[in-house]
Amino acid sequence: MVCESLVRSRTFKKLFYVMIILFVRIYPVFMDQGEDIPHNEVRNWALKFGVDLWQYGKLLTRMNELQRKYHDENIKVARKDGLILIRDMAKEVQNMMSFKIEAVRRITESAEQAALTPQTDNGQPFRYYNAKRLNSFGPDGRPAEGTREMTLTPNPHFDHLPVNTSLSTVLIPPNVEDYDAEVTNAIQWSEHLDPLFIHNYEDDPSLSWQFFGSSTGFLRRYPGIAWPPEDMSTVWQRPRNSRNVYDFRSSAWYVSAATSPKDIVILIDNSGSMSGHKSNLARATTESILNTLGDNDFVNVYKFSDITEETVPCFKDMLVQANNENVRWLKESLATFKSENIANFTAALVTGFEILHKYNRTGQGCQCNQAIMLITDGPPSSYKEIFKTYNFPHHPVRIFTYLVGKDSSSVHEMHWMACANKGYYTRIENFDEINEKVLHYIEVLARPMVMYQTDHPIQWTPAYVGGRVSAILINKLKSKLGFQADSFLNDKVGQLMTTVTTPVFDRRNHTVRVANLQGVVGTDVSIDQIKKLVPPYKLGVNGYSFIINNNGHVLYHPDLRPLQSNELYEDTLEPQYISVDLTEVELVENENGPRENHSVLLDLRFEMIQQKEGETELAVKIHYDNVRRVTTRRHKYFYTPIEGTPFSLGLAIPEHYGMFELLAEQEIKHSQRNVTDYFKGNNWKVHPDWVYCEYTSGTSGEQWFRTAEERVLHFLSRSRRPGWKWMSLRPRSPSQREHHHQTTKKDKDAYFCDKNLVQSLVLDAMVTEELERHNTRTEDTQQGHQIFGLTLTFVATRSGLLRWTDHVSPGEKPPQPHFSETNVKAMDETWYKRAVDQHSIEPESFVFSVPFDSNLQENPLITATHAVFVEHNDHRVPAAVVGLQYQHSKLASLFQNITSKCAETCHKTCASDKLDCYVLDNNGFVIISEKTEHTGQFFGQIDGTIMDSLVQDRIYKRITVYDYQGACTNSKSHYSADGYKVKPFDPIKSFFKYLLKFLILLMAKIQVAYGTAIAYAQDEGDPIEIIYSDYDTNFEYPNGEDVMGEQDPIIPPPYTNTPSFVPPYESDPMEGVDMGQFGVRPCDRKVDLYVLQPDKLNVSGQSDPLKGKLTNCHVTACERPFSVQKIPYSNLILLVVDTLCPCGSKQFSIAPQELIYDTGNGGCLHKPKDSLYRRRPPKCINYHPEESEINICGKASTTAVSIASLIIISVMHYILALLS
Repeated sequence: MVCESLVRSRTFKKLFYVMIILFVRIYPVFMDQGEDIPHNEVRNWALKFGVDLWQYGKLLTRMNELQRKYHDENIKVARKDGLILIRDMAKEVQNMMSFKIEAVRRITESAEQAALTPQTDNGQPFRYYNAKRLNSFGPDGRPAEGTREMTLTPNPHFDHLPVNTSLSTVLIPPNVEDYDAEVTNAIQWSEHLDPLFIHNYEDDPSLSWQFFGSSTGFLRRYPGIAWPPEDMSTVWQRPRNSRNVYDFRSSAWYVSAATSPKDIVILIDNSGSMSGHKSNLARATTESILNTLGDNDFVNVYKFSDITEETVPCFKDMLVQANNENVRWLKESLATFKSENIANFTAALVTGFEILHKYNRTGQGCQCNQAIMLITDGPPSSYKEIFKTYNFPHHPVRIFTYLVGKDSSSVHEMHWMACANKGYYTRIENFDEINEKVLHYIEVLARPMVMYQTDHPIQWTPAYVGGRVSAILINKLKSKLGFQADSFLNDKVGQLMTTVTTPVFDRRNHTVRVANLQGVVGTDVSIDQIKKLVPPYKLGVNGYSFIINNNGHVLYHPDLRPLQSNELYEDTLEPQYISVDLTEVELVENENGPRENHSVLLDLRFEMIQQKEGETELAVKIHYDNVRRVTTRRHKYFYTPIEGTPFSLGLAIPEHYGMFELLAEQEIKHSQRNVTDYFKGNNWKVHPDWVYCEYTSGTSGEQWFRTAEERVLHFLSRSRRPGWKWMSLRPRSPSQREHHHQTTKKDKDAYFCDKNLVQSLVLDAMVTEELERHNTRTEDTQQGHQIFGLTLTFVATRSGLLRWTDHVSPGEKPPQPHFSETNVKAMDETWYKRAVDQHSIEPESFVFSVPFDSNLQENPLITATHAVFVEHNDHRVPAAVVGLQYQHSKLASLFQNITSKCAETCHKTCASDKLDCYVLDNNGFVIISEKTEHTGQFFGQIDGTIMDSLVQDRIYKRITVYDYQGACTNSKSHYSADGYKVKPFDPIKSFFKYLLKFLILLMAKIQVAYGTAIAYAQDEGDPIEIIYSDYDTNFEYPNGEDVMGEQDPIIPPPYTNTPSFVPPYESDPMEGVDMGQFGVRPCDRKVDLYVLQPDKLNVSGQSDPLKGKLTNCHVTACERPFSVQKIPYSNLILLVVDTLCPCGSKQFSIAPQELIYDTGNGGCLHKPKDSLYRRRPPKCINYHPEESEINICGKASTTAVSIASLIIISVMHYILALLS
């Protein structure tokens, strides 16, 4: 028994020792996995880091003192009445637009009178100011031949370009010749418009470019300018032929003024005879027609051979609005043409009539002009029965025919179709004549309006990106005049513009009945000028305004991001219009999917299009920083019409704080101190785009203030003079003067001052200036610089004032570029907006941010901002935002010092390699990391697995943003699975095709020789003009021998493996080129962005760490714990992640991705917007009872040729098409 017990004892001891050894061996691993993360220490680290930053920031910004200073003043907080506010703003916008309309109408009257004046011919060559022949000198310094001298002076009002405000100049497109008698006559009489241009500009100094676009093709523009308009250094030597103006007669501003809206059906012959050159002519003609259409027009393009079908499948059985998107899709569809089979003209014409009649009967489309554009190389008949059935006797649909190619055998049929249906016949043989000949249809559609003579409809174009200030010129002006950064000296990519136009009629008596359009007059309107009349300070922070037109398209909106640049406008003056809908910029918070619009938003859009007044509420998504950040907010919307225009004005104001305004002003006249004393030093700026005061006269208004601050000081000094008046009411337009009893006498020293804004600015300056004088102790700032890396403190106020103090060590230079150079727009800056939004989440907190490219910067800075609210009668409103800038390296060192220590014993800290520690902001971007290259990056790109877990745990909320103004690169593949396959009879087919081509070439050569011989044997006959005075439907169709014409000499062969065939005629710019493969294209995109949900980290008032753990993320079945702690007094969280378990990390990208829609909508990869409501323009002038007396409908010419040749070549064409 003793032995047994001894054995048991020894065995127990051995087991005990083995257990101890195993425990010692396993304990470290157990501790690593068991302890996970020191969660209590994580909470302590976050608490200390947050409290230190808050206390120090609170001390340095003196936010409490600033708040107390405001309360010491006589301030009030009043509720805004949104409807009263928007009515006043709409009246101001209407007044400004009335000035432009009146100016345009005066030009119209003057132009129609000037055209009636006979022009004298003194036998001398007529000289005029040609913009391309100004101030050109030869090597000897003498004026070059044909040039004229004109004094040109840079003018800030006209993009700082050198202009002459006493004269206009003429710009002529390349296809217009100034020696043409009609062109010369119009240039001559239009010179009489110069005095009126000058008068208009003096009457309204905010007026931009005025112009007269002649129907003969030239553009007279005021003020006078050389072309191209380079900077001053080269104005005397620049080349004159580098850039040409475009033919404006196809632009929306011209066409919309010249014609009423139109429904257009384009029928393109796609049969076997329409191959090669003729097919490309047809496509180019179609594009030219599409280029003349605008948002008020509707269109579709059909290709026909044996069947008729839409070129865009998802536009089936419909006409689509001719907006940018739809026109682009139609143009791209032209590249898919493949000529084949025989043309069925009957089916094509019936299709065109049926769709137009359907739209006319059902109230769809424009309900005005309707037309069919037939593009073909010739029909075999005139199809009179179809026109009798669908279009006689009232001709509701006009027919415009375009005969392409050199074959003239179908001239009479094409000519009859057009002339018998109130249209126009055109023959097109070359690419360079297409645009000019397409313009004939505009002249015809303009006839009813011209014949009435009385009504001159006013038209407003959509927005477009116009001219900009030359960067070269700005740099030279700054270096020469010492200019500081100012809004009008910023190098702008372009500014939004719109144009108001009206037609000019020919009132002259002619020997035959005509109805000619003399042209179109108009003026450009800067949208910045419109926005000035809707002052942002009255809307408050995060409030904004917008304008939409009768189509629901925005004229301006803070989220309008035009894809178009202004390069084309700068080079040619051709505007690229923007058709972005309201539903594409107002992003509803709880939308079901892309382009699934919310009913409340659609109701808002409907009411605004209908030009009604009202208000509504809507929760929306707001994105910042180039669609990297997002927030949600509930807005109150107010809207009202702008009378006399197609526009409606809307206001969006945040709920709660946005519905109240701070009324706090310092009465300048009663101020004991000179108010300019509050603006001493050079450490302050004002909002460069806000109008505090400005001169409004044409002379004083052009004086240059080097900075916005200089302008403010100038007017503050004037306000101290005796007799000062605020002049807070802008000049009234003639239609409103009687209501305001204003004199029309012009004061060369006239000015406008916004009394409320200026006196609010003075009070803000007074409050912040006192803080500046009693600045923080030097030892505090020095200590802050050493510990926190403080470089700057600043305050920005609701009146647009920015005041800052640099906190750098002696001899140390402030960071470049300085904060004040890039952050001068106060409440329009993102950091200001985010600070105010943060106040509703955590009133006592700073919003921290770093640049997204911090990893590329040598010494990045961290910006922290806090909104200062003031209270009156239990209502709180933001008065200012205070902020600091820290050196990122110093703040990161402070963070590392804090997180490398434990209050109690712990085995892991952020200093060890067992933990990774991150400071993330409320949108998931890295503020601080152990790896500096992570700074500014989205955390999901660093560790997508953890980020996904944070989203799953609802610490971050995923918000999907649909970007309907995206730009996608073109990456079209030219390869497919259906490659070239060799078939048994291909060699035989190739031989016969080659033989046929040779015979066609031979026949064509013989025919050309035959025609030449006839030309030498007899006089060439004049073109035959066939006049259908009564549209006789019993017209006898001539027999074939009478109408034979020459054929295309060569048909380019289809693709083979042999080298490309080069035809002997002109090169084709569209042949084989897919223009969509270059550059970028508009597209819809989707991006998932993230917002912190701080309530998830603050349960029952306790801010404890949220403990998480990744499991099953590695083959070893290890676990990866992490801890998340809210950093108090900030928009930050502390994320601590265990590194021992090597979990795989997936990528979480916030890069926008293109949306590819379901192809169930007819094969389209987009969603058409045509189902959205629109309102038609108020006037439609498409009929005049005497129009039938006008017998001009195009010229038809024929040449007698051999019928046998035509038959043989036609048969060969048909056989070749079958073989193809």
